[in-house]
Amino acid sequence: MAAALLRQARWLLVDHPAVSSFRWQPSHTLGATPTFAAAIILGYLATVLLLRRVILPRLPPPPARALRAASAAHNAVLLALSAAMAAGCALSTYATAPPPRWRWPFCFPPGGATEASGPVFFWAHVFYLSKVYELGDTLLILLARRPLTLLHVYHHAVVVAMCYLWLATRQSLLPVALVTNAGVHVVMYAYYFSCSVGWRWPRRWKRAVTELQIAQFLFSFAASVVMLWLHFTDGGCEGMAGWVFNAVFNASLLALFLDFHGAAYAAAKGKKAGDKAE
Repeated sequence: MAAALLRQARWLLVDHPAVSSFRWQPSHTLGATPTFAAAIILGYLATVLLLRRVILPRLPPPPARALRAASAAHNAVLLALSAAMAAGCALSTYATAPPPRWRWPFCFPPGGATEASGPVFFWAHVFYLSKVYELGDTLLILLARRPLTLLHVYHHAVVVAMCYLWLATRQSLLPVALVTNAGVHVVMYAYYFSCSVGWRWPRRWKRAVTELQIAQFLFSFAASVVMLWLHFTDGGCEGMAGWVFNAVFNASLLALFLDFHGAAYAAAKGKKAGDKAE
């Protein structure tokens, strides 16, 4: 039974013709131009500004029940999509990586030997487009009249550029980064979905989600050490320009997440201590 399910999963996620025949082509593939990525980012920032400053202040808040339903549906889609991307990229990497199999997810062969095609790059393309859909997170926050942080807007905007560069430069570490990020998002959107349908969790679980995201960035730097070692000792790795952008972006996110974590949970701890003193 388990073997049959695994074979079916492999066919759907790796061997399906739409997956196995994927090829990133700037003149044909959806989103495969810098103009597309730039338009999405600038359009997102302009929309956020217009909604916050001009449109939403003149409109009444939407009904709470409708907003909860929209949030639940949005989070359910991203939960399912994240699970599919994590499983699809992991299975694709295992099935298609050339020997030695452990090396390829960290270091693509350079000099044009790696083409942006096949199942792993299919899932990288799905991941890229999913980040465009994820911009809906911001709309739900604005409609709910909740505070919008710099971390949230910066993260959602720049990650679109990062995912474009993964594909455009055939960035080494792409499989490791995708599986890690999508896996973390399974946990994150499962938590968001449960909250949107009315399940209440102790505050420590929200803190655990933030700490899991921080651990993800720390892991990315550990994986980068492996990639850099292979790059400088074993003939180089493809997509180094994309990796430099990714490393700087991850470092900035780590700093912002640590700042958010300290501000949010130190303040909560101080309030709790004050309540006990009273």
